[in-house]
Amino acid sequence: MNNDVKWMQRALELAQKARAHDEVPVGAVIVHEDKIIGEGWNQPISSNDPTAHAEMIALRDAGNNVGNYRLPNSTMYVTLEPCAMCAGAIIHARLSKIIFAVTDPKTGACGSIFNLLQAEELNHKVEIDKGIMEDECRSLIQTFFKDKRSKSS
Repeated sequence: MNNDVKWMQRALELAQKARAHDEVPVGAVIVHEDKIIGEGWNQPISSNDPTAHAEMIALRDAGNNVGNYRLPNSTMYVTLEPCAMCAGAIIHARLSKIIFAVTDPKTGACGSIFNLLQAEELNHKVEIDKGIMEDECRSLIQTFFKDKRSKSS
């Protein structure tokens, strides 16, 4: 198993943790020098905090763990394409790369709706890769929303 799959597998485990708490199943890990320095899963509902996305929690965790809000030469693995809020925070943290599993055609800010991570107007660019473990991550998200819809009918 290559490292990208290994780290995305951990992000998927975190997404499953979010689902177990009835949150949209998104998980994220930040890796530096082949070691996880931060991780998070979606928690906006349980925390009553609209900023408690998996990516934001992983960034806070990594910053606390390394003692700096800047995380150069680090890569984030996330199960769903980040939104504009998360993409902005990723830029401010100076991550080098992001790898996400599933594109988000409704709120994706890493190429689906627009691409903040590589905007010419900004002073930092983040390398983007996508599609690692896409089927597994997409299935988890689709099943979550299918179950939600069936419960509300």
